[in-house]
Amino acid sequence: MTAVLSPTVREAYPDYLRCLDAADEHGAIDLALALIEGGVPAEDVLLGLVAPAQAQVGEFWQRNEWSVAQEHAATHVSERVVAAVATTVRPRPHRDRIVVACMDGEWHALPARLVAEVLRLDGWDVTFLGASVPSPHLVSYLHRQDPRAVLLACALPMRLPFAYRAIEACRRTDVPVLVGGRGFGTDGRWARTLGVPFAADARAASSLLAAPVLAGVEEPAPLGDAEYAGLVAARVELIDLVLERLDLSRYSPAQIDATVADLGYIVDSLAAAVYVDDVTLFGEFVSWLCTVLASRGVPLHTVGLTFDVMADRLRDFPRAHAYLRSTAV
Repeated sequence: MTAVLSPTVREAYPDYLRCLDAADEHGAIDLALALIEGGVPAEDVLLGLVAPAQAQVGEFWQRNEWSVAQEHAATHVSERVVAAVATTVRPRPHRDRIVVACMDGEWHALPARLVAEVLRLDGWDVTFLGASVPSPHLVSYLHRQDPRAVLLACALPMRLPFAYRAIEACRRTDVPVLVGGRGFGTDGRWARTLGVPFAADARAASSLLAAPVLAGVEEPAPLGDAEYAGLVAARVELIDLVLERLDLSRYSPAQIDATVADLGYIVDSLAAAVYVDDVTLFGEFVSWLCTVLASRGVPLHTVGLTFDVMADRLRDFPRAHAYLRSTAV
């Protein structure tokens, strides 16, 4: 989300970050509510304070300046702040019902919660279903409630194949679908590939929802071809091949588990790039992964070795092989 910080919010921002660093729930809530009491719109507090602070927390984790535990504690504090703001500012809805949900397997719920609260402040009758909602349960809920639209959040591009299945399931209910989140690209380019309208932030979502007809997009190109299916089928084999080539003798059990997880992310991101036929998806993931690994002292030559092993196995997979060979480490 983007937000123009008012002077008051800008001045409060360092103190809010300090509250997150200290896991000071009461201090963070007091600060946010004091801004509202001082005349700052609740929407500005959510978009100008909580949202950018949470993005900063993610950067701290990525650079290994904060641990996973610190990141989780900070996220909990921000969730409590959002809840406090929602309890304090309670406009009566005068617009249609909207359902906001994180698709199955998507556990980054705070960005979607922020969107839901901003829509609520804008007068929409919002139901927020939270993290990782299984598609069959979401579809059943949509049939029962018949909302104006459903907003689906996806934070990770590697989840795009699963996102498309959720989108298609919702479309079969005749409820319009709108998507958001970094998983669709910062400019929404992969949402267009999937044939679904994209909202870059909460304000954009509200504007799209207010239109007489939710903005349509072109029909998506065929997705999920034989190469993608073959990559999915070869996932375990690819991970095992790389593990056989790595010297794991000095790895702790925790480090081995982390390595297996990272290899899975590489295969999943490669498969997603093949799914949407876009090498930039894989390139952006690799750039992020190398930043994370370097900040933790992991030698990056292991990534190059991984690509070599996988590319050798995937000689008959033209796009996957080309993506692995063309992506710099």
